[in-house]
Amino acid sequence: MKNVLEQLTQRRQAAQLGGGQKRIDAQHTRGKLTARERIELLMDENSFEEFDAFVEHRCTDFGMGDKKIPGDGVVTGWGTINGRVVYVFAKDFTVFGGSLSEAHARKITKIQDMALQNRAPIIGLFDAGGARIQEGVAALGGYGEVFLRNTLSSGVIPQISVIMGPCAGGDVYSPAMTDFIFMVRDTSYMFVTGPDVVKTVTNETVTAEELGGASVHTTKSSIADRGYDNDVEALLQMRRLMDFLPASNLVDVPQLPTKDAASRKDLSLDTMIPDNPNQPYDIKELIRKVADEGDFFEIQEAHAANIVVGFGRMEGRTVGFVANQPMVLAGVLDSDASRKAARFVRFCDCFGIPLVTLVDVPGFLPGTSQEYGGLIKHGAKLLFAYAEATVPKVTVITRKAYGGAYDVMSSKHIRGDVNYAWPTAEIAVMGPKGAAEIIYRSELDDPDKIQKRIDDYETRFANPFVAAERGYIDEVIQPHATRQRLCRALNMLRTKKVENPWKKHDNIPL
Repeated sequence: MKNVLEQLTQRRQAAQLGGGQKRIDAQHTRGKLTARERIELLMDENSFEEFDAFVEHRCTDFGMGDKKIPGDGVVTGWGTINGRVVYVFAKDFTVFGGSLSEAHARKITKIQDMALQNRAPIIGLFDAGGARIQEGVAALGGYGEVFLRNTLSSGVIPQISVIMGPCAGGDVYSPAMTDFIFMVRDTSYMFVTGPDVVKTVTNETVTAEELGGASVHTTKSSIADRGYDNDVEALLQMRRLMDFLPASNLVDVPQLPTKDAASRKDLSLDTMIPDNPNQPYDIKELIRKVADEGDFFEIQEAHAANIVVGFGRMEGRTVGFVANQPMVLAGVLDSDASRKAARFVRFCDCFGIPLVTLVDVPGFLPGTSQEYGGLIKHGAKLLFAYAEATVPKVTVITRKAYGGAYDVMSSKHIRGDVNYAWPTAEIAVMGPKGAAEIIYRSELDDPDKIQKRIDDYETRFANPFVAAERGYIDEVIQPHATRQRLCRALNMLRTKKVENPWKKHDNIPL
């Protein structure tokens, strides 16, 4: 018996060492943690249970029969984050560069299946070089199995990807099908083909950072939702994010204890809107002033900054915030902003997270670049997302709500449940100047007369009361009471039950 136990200890130690101390040291030299160190930091202390630590590949081609390392380049298992069950897999770059083999893929799919069957979130920590070339189609088949489970799990359990090293091929397609992607600056990269292949095929000379670094994917491509400075910060923020998310689409949103009273009033909100209608203000200030303890986890902060999306809490319960940002492009909706918000709205609807929409939007961005880029279809994505969403939806119009953008931003007409407006709200087809110049085009030669027309239009529509008269606005509220009204509305809507007509699935304008 003693010999057997010693053998078990030795095999465990070998598995724990991965690719060996030399490669572990090299990982640390690059400023990166190892797979097991990452899991240890991500999960609650001593909660991680590893599966398949002794699995080895079965490839014998190209001398691989003599190169076998326990675990085969990925660490898989489950544990808890702040007491809640989470499944996890972490690519081990010290073993065959984290490349995926058939056995490696089976370890991941086992964890994916368990997460789906037990309705618990799954987090993937990626640091890998794609498919293992020596295994050929067996590795490609393994990726296909992973992709299938990404698809089946979508909308059922939260799937989070953290890119913590160079990733290519299948190791970027799988994250792309998950709900959120986070990256580590300067040490992580995502690309379908690397700089060397790009140079060969297109003759472009580009660095890994320029091709697929965090700076690219958090700003230009919108592939990644946020970038962090190092492994430690990224993993600690994942622990924070998980506190906002439900375990699956079958359970309610988490509720954390809070000392922030629902009745709290903030008199500074009464002077938030500038007297000059063209002067901006920061909508994030409003979000932080109404959310519990000012806690706000923003998503895609560096991309399409003219709209703000992210998670907060009201009375301890998770809500999703969507807000136009007057500080950037006056809060106008463009293609990027529409796509960003639509994806977030659909995620919240998948997992029963109520939506709070803060509106200050002058319309859709005009111009040939937007029209040629498909603004009509991209704007329709946001419209579609809001219209199909059946979660509680509470809207507050703070200032401008012009044109079709008024309809799109969770208006009463597309099933907004409770729609409030501040006294400063302006709800109209367009701004007073533009409207008057179109309606009274024949009077443009007379400045005094056209100014009177502008003033008349402003008097008629530059307020929330016309919409309130028609029931499109449920109540015109005092800004300082916004938190109180939001909390009451969300509490009232907690038992909301709406079912869309049966369908196999919808056909959102992709």
